[in-house]
Amino acid sequence: MIADIEDWLERLCPSGVNYRHHRTGETNGDAHLKNLLMHHEVILPITKGRLDLGPWQQVYYAEFDGRRRKRVIIKVIGE
Repeated sequence: MIADIEDWLERLCPSGVNYRHHRTGETNGDAHLKNLLMHHEVILPITKGRLDLGPWQQVYYAEFDGRRRKRVIIKVIGE
C-alpha cells in the first residue's frame, strides 16, 4: 500500500519538474505539493491507553524533501 501511495504522489507531483517555486532558488516544489496532499498533521484515536486503529489502518510518515531534524508535537484531548 505504501508503494502505491508513493507512486500516486509521484504521478501527481513528479520530481524533476521545473515548478515556479524553483524561482526562489530551492528545487523542492514537488515536496511542497506532496505535503499539501498528505497533510502535516493527524488525529489518532487512543482507547484505554492504546492506539485504536482499524485492521487495515496504519500511520504513514513521509519526508519528501530529504532527511531533516523534526519536531513532534503531541496534544492529548479528551477524558
